[in-house]
Amino acid sequence: MSVEIWTIVLVGLSFLAYIYIGWQSRVENSKDFFIAGQGIPSIANGAATAADWMSAASFISMAGLISFLGYDGSIYLMGWTGGYVLLALLLAPYLRKFGKYTVPDFVGDRYYSNIARLVAVVAAIFVSLTYVAGQMRGVGIVFSRFLQVDINTGVIIGMVIVGFFSVLGGMKGITWTQVAQYCVLIFAYLIPAIAIAWFLTGNPVPQLAFTFSDIADKLNKIQVDLGFKQYTEPFVNKSMLDVLFTTIALMVGTAGLPHIIVRFYTVKSVRAARFSAGWALLFIAILYTTAPALSMFARYNLIDSLHNHTVAEVQQLDWATKWEKTKLLGFDDINKDGRLQLTPSKDTNEINIDRDIIVLSTPEVANLPPWVIGLVAAGGLAAALSTASGLLLVISSSIAHDIYYRIIDSSASEQKRVFVGRIMVGFSLVLAGYFGVNPPGFVSEVVAFAFGLAAASFFPVIFLGIFDKRTNSEGAIAGMVTGLIFTIIYIIGVKFGGMQPWFFGVSPEGIGTLGMLINFAVTLVVSRLTPPPPAEIQAMVEDLRSPLIEE
Repeated sequence: MSVEIWTIVLVGLSFLAYIYIGWQSRVENSKDFFIAGQGIPSIANGAATAADWMSAASFISMAGLISFLGYDGSIYLMGWTGGYVLLALLLAPYLRKFGKYTVPDFVGDRYYSNIARLVAVVAAIFVSLTYVAGQMRGVGIVFSRFLQVDINTGVIIGMVIVGFFSVLGGMKGITWTQVAQYCVLIFAYLIPAIAIAWFLTGNPVPQLAFTFSDIADKLNKIQVDLGFKQYTEPFVNKSMLDVLFTTIALMVGTAGLPHIIVRFYTVKSVRAARFSAGWALLFIAILYTTAPALSMFARYNLIDSLHNHTVAEVQQLDWATKWEKTKLLGFDDINKDGRLQLTPSKDTNEINIDRDIIVLSTPEVANLPPWVIGLVAAGGLAAALSTASGLLLVISSSIAHDIYYRIIDSSASEQKRVFVGRIMVGFSLVLAGYFGVNPPGFVSEVVAFAFGLAAASFFPVIFLGIFDKRTNSEGAIAGMVTGLIFTIIYIIGVKFGGMQPWFFGVSPEGIGTLGMLINFAVTLVVSRLTPPPPAEIQAMVEDLRSPLIEE
């Protein structure tokens, strides 16, 4: 069968499974809708957390960025994995012990202020909308190549599928769907990586092939011959300070992501939250230790397949012509010599490769069987849809639970709260679709902005809310507003407004670190200049940190 038929079959089967799970998991009460009834087993929650966290950025785009950035691309590996460890060990157990539904719930109650709750809601929506834009772009890319439909049409199909199991099952439906999606995405990532590692090095274990073979030396030599810096040379594309700031922003941003934090509310106890964090880290590590190897293999194969080949030879490559139709791969024989050259200069480069196609195109470039290519397409969709569903529920719960129920109508019935939640999922889907059609950058770049916003807004108030009982509502509000506004202005100004990165050349992806530091400073100073929290709040914080023995 052709690639397209295999893709339709595998994507269709996976979508039917998601729809079936969503239907079987449909709920009627708010506890099931927002936190899955707190009855998810640790290992299942670990898999769901891994799928929720390993978005289109991890599956589709991260390897592409590493492929283009080389050593400097390790910021995504260090930042995202380090951030998850930070969240799992430092914050998640305490937040689960607090026992609320959402991050704004924690902020509102800990800082005894509906204003603080509203600021947290605004921050959660900003972070989630920015993040979901990357997922929708990933969905569009997969559909546009493998099902030969317009990117906009692909985004709409993805919206319908996500909407179905999100609206029906809420967090319960999303959780069990994400367990299935993790299985799909991890097999889709590992199978081509193992096959290509075997073909290139004779070692089927990608991590060992990457470490102990001579593939890195070969690629370094090719890069230098083409005029690029060595693939493994550090600080070529980013300064040392920018690498540091971006890594920290991704780390603390991970620890402040509301759609990941809420996953720890879905288990029955603090002990279960710790175990599910451990399972999630294992499931995440399987993909993240494979990514550097896949990135190197992909770049090696792409250069070997395209560079210095004649235009006619490239036109005979079925995968190249099909990717060219998506406008994510382009060829232009600038010097009219009949051959295509890959160079570091925009003026002479004749092969333009979108970073987001690296993983999706790799099985085709390596001439793997059509079913593997179709499986990778299904995996890319699983990664994008799993995270999109979690983000949509964050937006929905922020409005339906934290604003409508906690502020507007605290006497609302279970049915009404769930109804409002479902309406908000639909509204969020429309916004997500808009950003999927009009994305502000590469998938991983867009997602990096979301991490920066989370770092600058949520991490300080969550950290101080747990570990500093003197931090009060005035400090938390001032810190969140200051950190968020500063980071948004810098990102928009540099990325879209023509402003130069004025803070020592730190990129928009890394400025969240400075936003976080500003937030910490403002929160601590304002808290010390204003009255302390009420005695019962301080006692609650003390109790939150006390050891808890559970069966």
